[in-house]
Amino acid sequence: MSKLVTIYGGSGFVGRYIARRMAKAGWRVRVAVRRPNEAIFVKPYGVVGQVEPILCNIRDDASVAAAMSSADAVVNCVGILAEDGKNRFDSVQAEGAGRVARLAAEQGITSMVHVSAIGADETSESSYARTKALGEAAVLEHMPNAVILRPSIVFGPEDQFFNRFADMTKLGPVLPVVGADTKFQPVYVDDVAQAAEKALTQGVAPGIYSLGGPDVASFRELMEIMLETIHRRRAVVNIPFFAAKAMAFGFDMIQILSAGLIKNGMITRDQVKNLAKNNVVGDAEKTFADLGIQPTTMASILPEYLWRFRPSGQYDAIKRSAKNLRT
Repeated sequence: MSKLVTIYGGSGFVGRYIARRMAKAGWRVRVAVRRPNEAIFVKPYGVVGQVEPILCNIRDDASVAAAMSSADAVVNCVGILAEDGKNRFDSVQAEGAGRVARLAAEQGITSMVHVSAIGADETSESSYARTKALGEAAVLEHMPNAVILRPSIVFGPEDQFFNRFADMTKLGPVLPVVGADTKFQPVYVDDVAQAAEKALTQGVAPGIYSLGGPDVASFRELMEIMLETIHRRRAVVNIPFFAAKAMAFGFDMIQILSAGLIKNGMITRDQVKNLAKNNVVGDAEKTFADLGIQPTTMASILPEYLWRFRPSGQYDAIKRSAKNLRT
């Protein structure tokens, strides 16, 4: 019988790519999510019955244990960028990750991949970065042979980075950013999925792998690359950190005072703290090279999904070409 992998958060941005790759590798895939009805789209990744979304709450022992029953391996992709309701950084990224590892060890599962993030640091002022590090420690405590993947900012068709800022260009001639000089090393989502697949199917050495793409650029430079890709001219304006902190405090307070009815979809105080630090692969760390993977460039992927933000969308190239025709 084919091997079975349970992917927690398997319908999320990174998780769905891992699910697709594991299905193509011949594994049965159990996608453990809070809303399985919204994860039906994963079923066509394999043949009938090969990929199945199931209900799971990563904050609950019984739910997590049931989702991994009879599994040969587990992958944890669950993470949040901002706190909302009961989904707090501690409960999801620290306790949740530890819960998956502990229960996997209790069930005799020996193979685990945990998706963390570059910048994970137990001493960080950012709750996001601190709980990512605490989650890693909890995973290694129970599953010392686990493979931990630390990607930089992840890009791809469903990303919430380039898509978000490209959409903002429709609002006016100015594109505001916080931390314009902060360095990033964007990594293609399917490269991260390939790393997870190799860890599960080829028995790579356990440990922490920092995953960054071939391009290192500042936030401002990334926005300029995006603007060039979508054929738009906008002034990239840096918001000083002192101003960003004040803005984020206001947005956070609105969410708190409205009891969560009005979400902070702009920027949180915790995100401002993260944007103050570079998000790149450090020296002497295991990387894609140690996995035998050549990371994909932004230039080869961004035009494939950002074209819809061009002034004339799919017809933009035709119109630009037509301008060169002689009348």
